[in-house]
Amino acid sequence: MENYSVKNLSELAGISVRTLHYYDQIDLLKPSIRTEAKYRFYGKKELLRLQQILFFKELGFSLKEICKIMDNPEFDLLLALSNHKVELKKRRDRIETLIDTIDKTIFNQFKKKMLKPEELYVGLSKETAETYRAEAIKTYGAKAVETSEKSLLKLTKEQIVNLREEQIKITHQLSSLMNESYDSDKVQNVIAKHYVVTRKFWGTHNSKDPESEKYLGLGELFTTDERFTEIEGNPQPELAKFMNNAMSYFAKNKLG
Repeated sequence: MENYSVKNLSELAGISVRTLHYYDQIDLLKPSIRTEAKYRFYGKKELLRLQQILFFKELGFSLKEICKIMDNPEFDLLLALSNHKVELKKRRDRIETLIDTIDKTIFNQFKKKMLKPEELYVGLSKETAETYRAEAIKTYGAKAVETSEKSLLKLTKEQIVNLREEQIKITHQLSSLMNESYDSDKVQNVIAKHYVVTRKFWGTHNSKDPESEKYLGLGELFTTDERFTEIEGNPQPELAKFMNNAMSYFAKNKLG
């Protein structure tokens, strides 16, 4: 069985040699071997005990309390590990909650232009906005819509305006390329940009799932809902058909 010197154990556990000497002094962690030259060596049993000591310290116990707990004849290592796991999960949840609170505070204090929920549908009447949202829920599901809205609400007004302008710019670019084949590199390069912007609106641009079926479905919607390809309020049925073909090709050949 491998034994560890004080120096080895210090480096392994990330604590100082002085701390290990002190633990030995107060009978909290004794070495398994002590040579005539006064060298200390620790075995597997001591490594497990040190792990428990460090766990208890992390949870706020004093060295005196730790010594009393671990020297209790009824001390159960597996039960202790299970309890540590439960407590660490609780701590993780508290930390995640604090991080979320900090994020919200940062947005409220330093990004005064942060969007309000109703501003996601700026430019639309309340009735139209509600209709759009209801249709989106029917098409994609409530969870997808909530994910999208949650992601967009983290953006400033300037960022959301830039995103919308990028979307409009891409639509105009595709309109100017309708004389090209929908599967040409020139068209597909613009569709790739459209895909990225679309995923940002969906709030899933960081997801590993390419959502090819969802993007394919969006392309099909372009041919059934003229609002998707309106330019300055005017329906563009030929553009809708062109984009549907280009998006379908992209989804099947680039995302499949």
